[in-house]
Order: sequence, then structure tokens, then C-alpha cells
Amino acid sequence: MKIIDKYILKTFAITFTTVFVILFFIFILQTIWLFIYDLAGRDLDLMLVVKFLLYGMPRIIPLVIPLSVLLASIMTFGSLSENYEFAAMKSAGISLQRAMRGLTIFILILSITSFFFANNVIPYAEYKFINFRKNIAQRKPAMAIAEGQFSQIGLYSIKVDKKTGENGNHLTGVTIHKKSINGEGVRTVIKAKYGDLVSSENSNFLKLVLNDGYYYEDIIPNKWEDRRKVPFAKATFKKDVINMDLSILNGNQDNQSITNTSNMLNLSELNYTIDSLRKNYKRDVISFADNVHHRSPILNENKSILPMKVDVVKPDLMALLTTSEKLQILQFASSNVNNTLFSIESSKDELNMKQIAINDHLGAVYDKFVVAFACLLMFFIGAPLGAIIRKGGIGLPIVFAVAIFISFHFINTFGKRLAGENGMDPFLGSWLASLILTPLAILLTYRATNDFGSFNLDVITVPFQNLMKKIFPTQN
Repeated sequence: MKIIDKYILKTFAITFTTVFVILFFIFILQTIWLFIYDLAGRDLDLMLVVKFLLYGMPRIIPLVIPLSVLLASIMTFGSLSENYEFAAMKSAGISLQRAMRGLTIFILILSITSFFFANNVIPYAEYKFINFRKNIAQRKPAMAIAEGQFSQIGLYSIKVDKKTGENGNHLTGVTIHKKSINGEGVRTVIKAKYGDLVSSENSNFLKLVLNDGYYYEDIIPNKWEDRRKVPFAKATFKKDVINMDLSILNGNQDNQSITNTSNMLNLSELNYTIDSLRKNYKRDVISFADNVHHRSPILNENKSILPMKVDVVKPDLMALLTTSEKLQILQFASSNVNNTLFSIESSKDELNMKQIAINDHLGAVYDKFVVAFACLLMFFIGAPLGAIIRKGGIGLPIVFAVAIFISFHFINTFGKRLAGENGMDPFLGSWLASLILTPLAILLTYRATNDFGSFNLDVITVPFQNLMKKIFPTQN
């Protein structure tokens, strides 16, 4: 490796690392914001919070790495061009292609690393992350109840004065407001001196055992005039048990993300799953076709309705039949068509959901390769763009980088969403953004290597500056 390659690689590596750390921190904050419900007000210890963030970090990498490559490329090559270092290289006979050669190898290695990361690390982390969120209430059920304030759990609003015990399962001073099922507000108030939360990782229910308490319950008389008296019932108890569904406790979770297992599988597991899903889909289609065929009364059960021998072939076959036979055939046909249409409508949604599952897994396969290709794509967009605009620093490059990456991310999301709904082939949906931006990368690379620096940024900036001067004239 020559000195020029080491210099460019060192400059890019420092910029890339800095940008990556900053963007990674920003996306981590976004993750905390998105899942603040799972963290805030639940008395989670530091280790659980750390695990939550560690499991959620890998899913950020496919977004952070391409954006970091794009921004670092623009900043690095823009700074080299702005400081006339590329002009010095060109005068020494070093072209842009030669200057990019060392970084191209580095980005290629980064792309391969990103692929293995997406194929091995992310599925494992996704599995741990989703199951951690799903079982977070089972691991520490008391986290859903905060001291000194009401915590809503389904129909129950629970307040405790103090929580003790290793996991905060022992409660003191319990007050419970139970909402009416019909939505008429709180009808029952329960107070207890002590309580215990009992749960198991294998159980779907959270048991709240109350001791030494009493409850008030409003009674609604049938007569309207009796309701003005506001009657209620009061009872005391030594022990009472309330069962709460843990799915309610985790009611803020994204059910789709829990049931979507494609992100938890590596490439070999995805291929095996896709093969199984396709076989099941094909078997269901064949079974449905056979079912429709065998349900036909004309083809299977009523062959005797037609004459066995016909001496003269007539153009109109119905003319061979009597009126009653014609009526019978028409009734059979009408019934068969109606039954077939009903069967098709009832089976269409089921087959469509199975096809969507196949498309989802195919998209997960393609996404692993798209992440790797995106690193190369962003480099061949950012590097020539930085050399063309001749602007380093962080101001203008970040504008170009964000605009390009938002376009890439929007098109990519749109394509995958459309493919998931059977509106587009999964391959095309996953690669749509890459296919659209690849010509841009080729154009920028060609322009920068063959007409270095010919693009004048003033074509964009000067009209904008003149417009701003007209809107905001300088005061003398």
C-alpha cells in the first residue's frame, strides 16, 4: 500500500468512525424514544435496560453503516478537493480512479462484513429483542406498577404505597380501581393492606394476591329514581385473588413484529422456511383445485343424466334433453357455480396471507444482500459527489447525504411494503431503491473521473443566494 492510499484511507477511516458513532448514538436515542413505554416508570434495573438496548442495537446497523459511508465519502473527498489535494494528485498523474482504489477495497470488505453481520448477528439479536419485550412482564411483573401513582393494566388501575422484595413483588397499601366492562367508568374500588404479585415465565397470567382488605361496588338499580340514592355494597376479605392477562400488560407491543419471524432467521434457515412455505402453498392450491373439481355434480355424480347413445349429433346439445332434464342441469350448474364462487372467496384470503408470508421471507433474504450492496452504492455516490461539489466540513455534505439517503430509504421501504402486499415481485421490491440509484452512482463516477471538477455548484447556490437577498435586503 502506497503512501497516498494510506493517507486517503486514514482520512476516510477517521471521518467514518466519527460519523458512525454520532449517527449510532442518534439512532439509539430514537430506539429509546420508540420503546419508552417499555422502559419508563417500570422500575427496571440497570441490567435489564442494558440488555434491552444491546438487543435493539444491531437492528440499527443496516441504517447507520450506509449513511455513514455516504456522509464520510462526501466529506472526505470534498475536503480533499476543497484543499486542492486532488489537484496536486492529478498534476502528479494520479487519477480519481487511482485515488478511490484503496478505499474501494476497504468498502468491499465493509460490505462483506455487513452481509455476515446481517446474516448472523442481527437475526440472533432480533430474536432476543422480541422475546425480551414479550416476556418482560413475566421476568419482572412488578415493573408495570409504580409506587405512589396509578398504573393502568387493562380494566384495573393499581396504586401501591411501597414495593419490597427482590423483584418488588411484595406490595403495601394497595388501591385498585376497576373499570366497568360496558365502559360506564369505575364501579369497583378495592383496598388492601398487603399484596403479592405471582407469575411464571410459562404462564400467560399475572396473579395478584390481596390480604386484609375491603372493596366498594356501586349498585345500579333498575328504577331510575332509586339511582339518586347512590347505593353501594361493601365487603371485607382476608384474602382475594385477581388474575390479569399478561398480553394486556404488554398491550403496547407491535404484534406484527412479534409474529414476524423472518428477521430472526439466517440465510440457510430462510431458504429452508421458504421451501416449506412454498410446498405448503402449492399443496393447498392443488387441494383446493381438487376440491372444486370433485364438487362438480356434472363430472362426478350425475353422468347418467345425459343420454347414453346418440344417433344423430345435433349442434344444440340441450335439444337432446327433456324440459325436466334441462331444468335439473341448469340447477346443478347454478348451484355448482355459487358453491365454487363461495369456496374461492373463502380461500382467497387464506392463500393470499400464505403468499405474503412467502414474500416476507424472500424479502428478508434479499435484504441481507441489499445491505451489503448499499455500502458500495453509497460510496460510489458519495466519493464522486464530494469530488464534484468540492465542499468538505459538515454543512453542505450532510444536506446531500441526508437527501440521498432519505430517498434511498423511502424507495426501499415503499418497494418492500408493496412487495409484501403482493403488489410487486419481492426481488424487485427489495432491490428497487438500489436499481434506481445505481445509474446515479455510475453517472457521478463517470462525470468525476472524466471531467473532474467541471460541475459548478454555483449554478445551485448563486440563484438561491440572490433570492434570499431580494427577500431579506441588506440594511445599510
